Amino acid sequence: MKKDFNGDSIELFRIMNKSLYFGMMSNIIIPMGLLLACYFYEQRYHPANNIGDFANTLFYIFLTFGATQGAFAFWWRQQLLLKPMIRRRETFQTDLALGLTKICRPVFMLVAAISLYGLIYFFLTGRFEETMFMVILSFVVFQVVRPRYGLVNKLIENQYAMAEKGEFYRGE
Repeated sequence: MKKDFNGDSIELFRIMNKSLYFGMMSNIIIPMGLLLACYFYEQRYHPANNIGDFANTLFYIFLTFGATQGAFAFWWRQQLLLKPMIRRRETFQTDLALGLTKICRPVFMLVAAISLYGLIYFFLTGRFEETMFMVILSFVVFQVVRPRYGLVNKLIENQYAMAEKGEFYRGE
């Protein structure tokens, strides 16, 4: 078990939990609720395709935007994790948990926007299957981008080395 500068054991779940709960809410619970609402709306009202033959092209445009956004979210998260998060050695775990949450929130919101493309597509075309595909794409990107134990272990080592060198978070 790794120790911080105070000699306390570093609790990985304590560092990850706030960011993971936010990510699960914004990328799983809310999109699934909206997808369920779209399903019931489709079953009851049978929405019409308002844009005609352009629907397939629009789907591929949204799919391209979603895939690009997912790749950007992964790259952006990697870049943000390389910056110092620790303010002082005495508050290593707290600063690391806050820093990880601060980094993950905008990245998770970027990933959640992929599912919004699907919802917009549904209200324009009335096609539920493609909407579900976009929401599932958002889930997959979230699974790739979310913090895991291995990532947090590397983050701890990286932040510990930066703190040893005197590189601390100085604010925006």
